[in-house]
Amino acid sequence: MARHWWEILLLIAGLFFLANGALVFLAHSGTNFYLFHFFAGLILLGLYAAQRKGLLVRLPRPVITVLAAVFLIGLAVLAVCLGLIFSQFKKSAPAGLDYLLVLGAQVHSEDRASVVLQYRLDTAAAYLEENPETVCIVTGGQGPNEPCPEAVTMRNILEARGIDPSRILSEEKADNTLENIRFSYELIGPAVTERTIGIVTNNFHMYRACAIARRQGGVKVYAESAPSTPMFLLSNLLRECLGILKDKVMGNL
Repeated sequence: MARHWWEILLLIAGLFFLANGALVFLAHSGTNFYLFHFFAGLILLGLYAAQRKGLLVRLPRPVITVLAAVFLIGLAVLAVCLGLIFSQFKKSAPAGLDYLLVLGAQVHSEDRASVVLQYRLDTAAAYLEENPETVCIVTGGQGPNEPCPEAVTMRNILEARGIDPSRILSEEKADNTLENIRFSYELIGPAVTERTIGIVTNNFHMYRACAIARRQGGVKVYAESAPSTPMFLLSNLLRECLGILKDKVMGNL
């Protein structure tokens, strides 16, 4: 029996998700999101095998209709989330901000950041060098697989880049993006709504970070997007789509 194009698509997509999951796992990124890739890959390959054995065509038509509707709704939601993410993908903040918030990510030692975080620190350092009056807040606590709070490493790296230590405030408790923002605002104090604030994070994470930041007390914030590694962009985009849905449901956006 000749294979339909969508059967080939299921096979390719399933193998792709498994390969990408292995890539993320081997990168030791500090996240368990590789499990999502493995799960999706196995589901897609299972559907491919079921179709090759003629099992899917035996399903009742109402079941097929429901599955098709769920699939189309899922695609629509994915498209909306990706549109929101890409709307903030290459944003630059205006000069002369009062504060620049650099959001944390995995660290390997007190002076070595993950690639993702290093992109953020390079972007922040460039902005701070051009805007000597801007105060920097580095924010990030210590995860179970980290040797120290992320903010400690971030501060050390920025100081090594020549940023005056008096310009750097450290927030070392946050475990997620919401806490990054909330605890950083507490450092700024009650006058936070009167300050100009920039957010530094990777391009794929910028929409959600800024949306959360604006929701916390109606503060007006600006995006200073850092680049990301193209090899892991698909994984990061998928994770962000799920993050947007989660934060929307929880009322953080």
